[in-house]
Amino acid sequence: MDKDIEKQLALDPDGLLTYEYIANNIDTCQECIDQLVDNMIRVDLTGQFSASAARYLWAISPSVFGHAISRLVAAVIDKDREHRYLATLTEAIYGTDYLNRAEELKTTDDNFRRLYKRLHPTGI
Repeated sequence: MDKDIEKQLALDPDGLLTYEYIANNIDTCQECIDQLVDNMIRVDLTGQFSASAARYLWAISPSVFGHAISRLVAAVIDKDREHRYLATLTEAIYGTDYLNRAEELKTTDDNFRRLYKRLHPTGI
């Protein structure tokens, strides 16, 4: 990633600039995705753009971007205290039928277990 772009993204106030960079440069940013995710996690205080980036990367290629998606989802879980983005993120990553597979997913995916606990603290 170009040093000028790094400087611009370091000034990103909320994650939108980083998200836009990822979306506009998805074909060329694979080698710097970890750096972009680090920046996103650092600047996105509510989880809004981290959730959007995770959904976008999932739609592009969950196999290529799996590690980045996992890190973004973990950040959203920690930052989205008002649960504004968790439900749509859960459905985008795990499918609209995630409740039917909740027990299985809770045992195999730590992020899902944490998401489920946040969304359904007393169970269903």
